[in-house]
Amino acid sequence: MSDTAELGTFLKARRAALDPEDFGLPTGATQRRVAGLRREELAQLAGISVDYYTRLEQGRAGTISDSVLGALGRALRLHTDEEAYLRNLAAPKRNRAPRPKPQRTRPELQLMLDAIQAPAFVFGRYLDVLAWNKLGGTLSFDFGTAEPAERNIAKLFFLDPRARDLHPEWESVAKEVVANLRSESGRYADDPRLAQLVGELSLGSAEFRKLWAGHSVREKAHAVKIMMNPIVGELVLHYETLRLPDDPDQGLVIYTAQPGSASERALRLLASWIAEPEVRSELS
Repeated sequence: MSDTAELGTFLKARRAALDPEDFGLPTGATQRRVAGLRREELAQLAGISVDYYTRLEQGRAGTISDSVLGALGRALRLHTDEEAYLRNLAAPKRNRAPRPKPQRTRPELQLMLDAIQAPAFVFGRYLDVLAWNKLGGTLSFDFGTAEPAERNIAKLFFLDPRARDLHPEWESVAKEVVANLRSESGRYADDPRLAQLVGELSLGSAEFRKLWAGHSVREKAHAVKIMMNPIVGELVLHYETLRLPDDPDQGLVIYTAQPGSASERALRLLASWIAEPEVRSELS
């Protein structure tokens, strides 16, 4: 899908998600045949003509001014991540980042990961898993045993049959993963690698197809996750995401457990279990 087509589809999806009652508009069944606001209502809220807004949704508007993008963001009640996604799609070709090259992590970054005692990993464009420490690679999916092409968070969640057992709150986390991938996609909307990934996920998972069609957008940031670790059982962990200053396409994710909690004790046990083979090797 072209950037202009994706922008139009995103506008339609966000418009359909708005509740007319929030704007004091009538909502009777005889008055509305489809969900959300009408084009003319959204155009009025944004202070632009209906014809121009129609051309925006149809991908025929050409370059869009910053003031119009801001007005659309306010009218659609977009949050920060959604507005950034809208602006990425609307950016003129000459102002966009060039098609990205394959990603690699610096050796020093792996040294830092290994020095972190908490579970941690680094993801890249489109949620590819690029590097991890031992704890980070054994929380749920075993990154070390996966083929490099399959080390992708979205692929693991939607195409690996173990995903639902490893993540008891699979439905809510799956929505988050798709929103994260949509946010990532806005930076390089015309990248063939993205099209290939979305196509593979769409063919392999009906759940992914449905969620992708919703056009939810959310940067990977922070949340609480429940995981069912194969070795120590349930873990309730908080994660934080830090973008690397010299490469914002890479993010460092670190998991922590509440001090004194059962999850903290379980993480210590998991760390000990992982270290035991090394200890036995050193003593032999």
